[in-house]
Amino acid sequence: MDVHPALADASTIPFWLDTDLRPQPLPPLVEDRETDLLVVGGGFTGLWTALQAKERDPNRRVVLVEANSIGWAASGRNGGFCAASLTHGYDNGKAHLPEENDRLAQLGRENLDAVEAAVAKYGMDVEFERTGELDVATEDYQVAELREAHDPDSGFVFLDQQELAEIVKSPTYKGALWDSREVALVNPAKLCWELLRVIRELGVDVYEGTKVTDVSDATSTVRVQTRVTAETIEDCAAAQCSTITAKRVALATNVFPSLLKRVSLHTVPVYDYALMTEPLTDEQMAAIGWEGRQGIGDCANRFHYYRLTADNRILFGGWDAVYHFGRKVSWKYDQRPETFETLAEHFFETFPQLAGLKFTHKWGGPIDTCSRFFSFFTSAYGKKVAMAAGFTGLGVGASRFAGTVMLDLLSGEDTELTGLEMVRKLPLPFPPEPVAWLGIKLTTNALIKADENEGRRGPLLKVLDAAGMGFDS
Repeated sequence: MDVHPALADASTIPFWLDTDLRPQPLPPLVEDRETDLLVVGGGFTGLWTALQAKERDPNRRVVLVEANSIGWAASGRNGGFCAASLTHGYDNGKAHLPEENDRLAQLGRENLDAVEAAVAKYGMDVEFERTGELDVATEDYQVAELREAHDPDSGFVFLDQQELAEIVKSPTYKGALWDSREVALVNPAKLCWELLRVIRELGVDVYEGTKVTDVSDATSTVRVQTRVTAETIEDCAAAQCSTITAKRVALATNVFPSLLKRVSLHTVPVYDYALMTEPLTDEQMAAIGWEGRQGIGDCANRFHYYRLTADNRILFGGWDAVYHFGRKVSWKYDQRPETFETLAEHFFETFPQLAGLKFTHKWGGPIDTCSRFFSFFTSAYGKKVAMAAGFTGLGVGASRFAGTVMLDLLSGEDTELTGLEMVRKLPLPFPPEPVAWLGIKLTTNALIKADENEGRRGPLLKVLDAAGMGFDS
């Protein structure tokens, strides 16, 4: 099938950000400041951290700085799957943290409930839908594993091919596991902007176009150097740099280079891509069913994720995860025609009844991944600085939990969360170049080969599993 006509007019702006609802830009920081808590980064992690900080202590002075604009990076480009899992799947958590995996699963469910409660409490218009998710088998060998996970009391329901066809119609489906409780869907950009609204109403001072260039210890405080990156400021020469003196600092920069050098090798940026269709007609919706509006992901190592939007478009993403030599992050990588063509081909294989549908948006962006494939934490300067990173594409929900952990770390108190092995134990670092590039390339090829061999993991993947760098979602 020639997919070029379907892609021909697609905008390169991420769909969620391509709207008149985007808030007006906020001015950069142009003078020295003092604060009780400085949050660095205006994505989900930073926004949730700032909100919870004010909820814990309404009188706490909180400042948030963002180098670009709120939600412009991964937080405004993702699929909007807000999952309960903190460990990128129960099996992956069991592989890395077997002794506390069940507790982490419970904490994840409590965290998702807290996200839903915050949306209701603050009247956030974020298109929140707690639909659950369908993990679909597209190969015969995947069905048995899904059937084994059937546990209705826990909210996991196996659907055979015929039962699944009554929910979503695709000739590629062999069966599915419906996780009915642990995934919600949101409009991710709206969630960022509504969190911004709420924290400003609570008294948080937010500055955009303000990049942190250095974090250093100042005995009883932390000294943070910033530089104006906004192009609209007048007299930049006179007000380009400023110093923030903070009692505590929460670093939420995720995919971007760490401000703590000792963990600079613990993440790598991997580029993910997505397409968005035009709105489906009533006839097209009837042709595919999907009345439950669940999020959907398939079971391969190279997987697709897709969901409906509020106006019945289909977001279809995943498959390729592209690493660029040298851990490079650049807007130049946001577009990858060969991946968009592959995704379009796979889309019409999944839903051939939608032939003729066009894509209105095509985009990509980097996500931060670590060797255990879920978030890690660290602190510095006598626990005056805390950091979270490594979400590996599952940060929409887990970012709120990360904010909770960072605030606990910064409190200096021993809590259940600061005592978790998840929080105390760092994942293995990635090697420097060129070994990192070569290793990621070989691992990607091994994952592709496993998909082609009914999921059987070859020698390299088995070695990575044994070394604690394997992934099993």
